[in-house]
Amino acid sequence: MNRLAPLSTAARSDLRRARAVLTDIDDTLTTDGRVTAEAYTALEQLRAAGLLVVPITGRPAGWCDMIARTWPVDAVVGENGAFYFRYDEAARRMIRVYTDPSSRTEKRARLDALADRILAEVPGAAISADQPYREADLAIDFCEDVPPLPDAAVGRIAELFAEAGATAKISSIHVNGWFGSYDKLTMTRRCLAEQFSIDIDTAPASVVFAGDSPNDAPMFGFFPLSVGVANVLEQRDRCDNLPAFVTPSPRGQGFAELAAAILEARR
Repeated sequence: MNRLAPLSTAARSDLRRARAVLTDIDDTLTTDGRVTAEAYTALEQLRAAGLLVVPITGRPAGWCDMIARTWPVDAVVGENGAFYFRYDEAARRMIRVYTDPSSRTEKRARLDALADRILAEVPGAAISADQPYREADLAIDFCEDVPPLPDAAVGRIAELFAEAGATAKISSIHVNGWFGSYDKLTMTRRCLAEQFSIDIDTAPASVVFAGDSPNDAPMFGFFPLSVGVANVLEQRDRCDNLPAFVTPSPRGQGFAELAAAILEARR
């Protein structure tokens, strides 16, 4: 399959068969750091049409609790696969499932020490402002609330994580690191199976995934209906896998274009 094909070339029959829409948040749903009315409405319309909607994000547990409770979504996978949350409206309780619930305290101490080393060795890097709300990983900001760092500095942050034995993933705004072998795909697999009886290994074409950055690469490589919003082209050299399709527009507008294509195919 040719990668980065225009979204308009995706088969309507394939879009019609989708049961779930998964999406990254930063620079996929958001534009200039905010979820636009257009993108949020697209989430509502997809869910109203009977599709499962699940954000798959690097954002922290604190944010994901709010997202699962208040957004028009069915669940959320957070911190690049450290957990999934699903709010059971009937029971009025949050379902929280973690990849590795037993060793977070020990790993946090190791990450805190690693943070000191990264900040000392990479001038201009900063601890992400959302770090206090994280449970499993360390987020190093390279352009969200700090002046953008050059690619070499971003690469060095990832190298420092690797040298410490941690997994590192680069998003459009942060380098996230953690101790463990999970990623967005591994927890997505578990979430969809346990909560919605969707086996992505036997039915990968039942899912559409939208993203924009290197930490989305496992999802891009797995799902036949993987879609990059147009700004993914800015990250193509960093991505191990590229999406099958790309929207005409970037960020939240691109996600809205994808939602419109799915909904049109279902009419």
